[in-house]
Amino acid sequence: MKKRSPRKTTRGKATGTKREERTIGRDRFAKISEVEGIRLSKAMTARVRVFDRRGSSAEERRTAIIAVYRKS
Repeated sequence: MKKRSPRKTTRGKATGTKREERTIGRDRFAKISEVEGIRLSKAMTARVRVFDRRGSSAEERRTAIIAVYRKS
């Protein structure tokens, strides 16, 4: 049986109605992106592998990605 990601229920700011938030994994996100016609370049894929190998935190990943695309 597959594990489900935890569901978080929060209140919407404007209406006060309940809305559900879900976290999706990398594989599911890749499938959704492919349907939308979005594909990672070879450089992006290599960068993700390096992040995984190093065990980089989310903040370290964001900082490295921003540095790559920042205009000099």
